[in-house]
Amino acid sequence: MSQPTFDVETRWPELFAQLDPEQRRAVVRSLAAGWHEGWEPNREDVADLIDYTRGALTFDEYQARSAAKAERIAGAASTL
Repeated sequence: MSQPTFDVETRWPELFAQLDPEQRRAVVRSLAAGWHEGWEPNREDVADLIDYTRGALTFDEYQARSAAKAERIAGAASTL
C-alpha cells in the first residue's frame, strides 16, 4: 500500500540521528526523489543509504547490497 506522505525521518528517527544536517538533507532529498517516482523505501533501503552517506559502506559495497536486494525481490516474484 502506498504511503500518502513521505515520512522516512519520522518512521526511522534512530537512523537519521547518525547524520549531520547536511547529510540528512542529502539522504532525504535522494529518498524523496525516488518516492515521487513511485518507489517506497523500506528500512533496509534507508539504512543502507545512510551507511553509505556516513562512510560506513563504500560505493561498491552499497551497490552490492542494492544488487543483492534486487535479486531477492526478483527471486520472490518468480515464485508467485
